[in-house]
Amino acid sequence: MHASQPLRVPVGTDAGRWSTFHGEKTLVVAARTVTSTVRVLECLPALLRGDRRVTVVFAHDPTSAFNDGVLDLLHDAGCRVIPWEQVGHADPDLILTASENIDVPDGHCPVLVLPHGIGFQKQVPDSRASGDRLSGVVPDSLLESGRAWLAISHPGQEEQLLSSHPKAAGRTLLVGDPCYDELLGSAGRAGAYRTALGVPDAHRLVVLSSTWGPTSLIGQDPGLAARLLAALPYDEFRVAAIVHPNVWSGHGSWQIRNLLAPALDAGLMLVPHIHAWRSALVAAEVVVGDHGSVTLYGAALGKPVLLGAFGSEAVPGTAVAALGRAAPRLDAHGDMHGQIASALTSRRPELFATIAEGAFDQPGRALPRLRAALYDLLRLPEPVPAPPQERFLAEPEKTGAQATAWTVTTTGPPGDGPDAVTVRRHPAAVSWEEADGGEDEVAGRFRHLACDEREPDRRLLESASVLLRGAPARSAAAGVRWIGETLDRLPGCRLAAAALAGGGALVGLRDGRVVEAAMTGPATDPGLPAAAVYALLRAAAPLDGALVALRVGAREEDVALRLRTAPPPGSAPR
Repeated sequence: MHASQPLRVPVGTDAGRWSTFHGEKTLVVAARTVTSTVRVLECLPALLRGDRRVTVVFAHDPTSAFNDGVLDLLHDAGCRVIPWEQVGHADPDLILTASENIDVPDGHCPVLVLPHGIGFQKQVPDSRASGDRLSGVVPDSLLESGRAWLAISHPGQEEQLLSSHPKAAGRTLLVGDPCYDELLGSAGRAGAYRTALGVPDAHRLVVLSSTWGPTSLIGQDPGLAARLLAALPYDEFRVAAIVHPNVWSGHGSWQIRNLLAPALDAGLMLVPHIHAWRSALVAAEVVVGDHGSVTLYGAALGKPVLLGAFGSEAVPGTAVAALGRAAPRLDAHGDMHGQIASALTSRRPELFATIAEGAFDQPGRALPRLRAALYDLLRLPEPVPAPPQERFLAEPEKTGAQATAWTVTTTGPPGDGPDAVTVRRHPAAVSWEEADGGEDEVAGRFRHLACDEREPDRRLLESASVLLRGAPARSAAAGVRWIGETLDRLPGCRLAAAALAGGGALVGLRDGRVVEAAMTGPATDPGLPAAAVYALLRAAAPLDGALVALRVGAREEDVALRLRTAPPPGSAPR
């Protein structure tokens, strides 16, 4: 629709002729940025559920530097959108927004402003002037008009606001934080959310959280995700990233994915920025973040938090400033694996409890209080019965690609005895260096490169000592055939391994032998038995009949392998 063309249904000068539903009141939702629009979309269905008395239309204010994606979001949600210049002619009874910086048209209707973060915690660039302003505060002119109402989540925010903006006196509504209530109410489903994201059992999920701007985590150190993935063992951890919508809107998904390409190749889960971040945060077991609201939400949920960045624009005296003092810093160039492991083993949810108490008033009551305020401003009685209880967050969709190449380090035998091999894998996209020569040996420790046959990087594929079949072979004969073809095609490869559809795996050697690996314990993939066979070969240990306790990284459980060697039928030694 052209910006100057007015909407005729459900509002307009002759809307009565065309409308199917005729509401008593008109609510206009002002959408200016993706962040603020999402916040309203997440609240509004519960607030107005089933009420035909209220006609809702959305108006797009295109003046923000982060307006890209707003119209797509509204259209994808099925919203009816009017041009901004039509807002004043729509004769609204209430304007609802989560953007404090909208250019409100003249009129008399109240304007209810929801926070799109946690309080007034950050100084941000002022689009109306060359300096900065306090995030979350409407222009003085709107306060002076007596039309603005600012929803706050804690009484302390009113005190903070009045100290810097006295004209806000009497213009606040204490409602709590609906987003925090959703997160808190869904906390018991963290395990299910991890499963939905594709995090394997016994793996820990680390979530990187970045706000926007040059002092944000991603603005300060876009390579952190790759280095973190290189530091964390693949069989023990998964990593996801939540990036503020303003980064997506301001720079585009191509730029973000290009900057994060090494990490994405290593299996980074880049969480969609519209709604999915909430369930991903609930699923997190450790949060590495900055001064953004998502990091503070994670701390309020009792999760271990490490700060990878923290901007000076955080406002003193706020909850996020308190988080900056309380949360430990991540040494991004130190032993990140050790720091993450320490955060997990020394969990102290009480560390941030006081901070949460200073940010959220009466958790669990935000939606009823906000609903009461909304209907009061619309001058309508609340519907009976009350709305349903808070719903659980939807399960997130699996995101990110699987790693297809690994730097594999094996220890023992002989270091751990003849019957034990410890395997630790890291994604090769962020941990492999060609200068290493591919292999090393130090006191019983061996290092090699293993690749799935689907690895897209030709350099890695042709350098691999171990090749893995991506999908289980339907039969032993099919697995043996694939092994032979692979070893012929890639002369630098020492071993080729294929999982079998019925369980177990075949590991083919260049001398023509095939090791049949019968596995017990947790479900595994051919890369693990292949690593054990590789370690035994390098240690000159016998393969035939060997019973190997395969220890996967620091996990307590072992995977028992019973190895039997035999030449493939009809083959000659290589």
